[in-house]
Amino acid sequence: MICKMLNLPEKKINLSDWEKILDVIKTPKGTITMGLVGKYVQHQDAYKSILESLTHGAIAAGYKLEIKRFEADKIIVDGQVEDTIKGCDGYLVPGGFGERGWMGKILTAKYCRENKIPYFGICLGMQVMAVEFARHVAKLEDANSTEIDALTPNPVISLLSEQREVQDMGGTMRLGNYNCVLKSGTHAYKAYGKSVIGERHRHRYEFNNKYKDQMEKLGFVVAGTLEGGTLCEIAEIKDHPWMVGVQFHPEFKSKPTDPHPLFRDFVKAMISHKKH
Repeated sequence: MICKMLNLPEKKINLSDWEKILDVIKTPKGTITMGLVGKYVQHQDAYKSILESLTHGAIAAGYKLEIKRFEADKIIVDGQVEDTIKGCDGYLVPGGFGERGWMGKILTAKYCRENKIPYFGICLGMQVMAVEFARHVAKLEDANSTEIDALTPNPVISLLSEQREVQDMGGTMRLGNYNCVLKSGTHAYKAYGKSVIGERHRHRYEFNNKYKDQMEKLGFVVAGTLEGGTLCEIAEIKDHPWMVGVQFHPEFKSKPTDPHPLFRDFVKAMISHKKH
């Protein structure tokens, strides 16, 4: 009707992809449950893009996705973490700023690493993964991010050197699209199916390469590096079914009919974990 009113050519519309989506929604193969561990989980739209991207991945696999929400600052530090967050096929720690809930996120990453449960860390979630590994595998017990402790003796996550003299927080952020070179044989390389990818960033702090060699000898894998540079863009844990952290925001590029490769493969990992 609009095309006729505006004298625009009418095109035959192919809705077959959308029909497949409806079929999955109506008759899924099964259900998987994912735990979202963050600061704002009680706010419906706080992680909207991430939750939509997860749904895209679940639809591609033919599954229904259920979300369990865990407030990071309520995860028991001195108790059994499993008692608080158990019952999920995988866990995701999203991006964010600030100290609140930091230890709860660290404990979530530790729980997933030790129990071989799929884990996806986005931005801060990748930094959490790196600090957890440094503390409990590399035995750097006081490892931290300088965002959390500016005087930490082991700043595994820190500001870029050129940012330290800049006072305006908005001026220190790495924003926009950057290319990343993937390491062959990694989960990230398998997901994307190519060696160079482009993703969008919005963050201040980075993985400190001072600790790269020490941590990689113990099983921490820098799976993606800034093209033309040395910054860690993707981290993984060796000999783990699927534990991946990314410095960028893949949720910005996912679509219902074309799920982002990392969300798609995270869902596949959760399905595999559920079956075993």
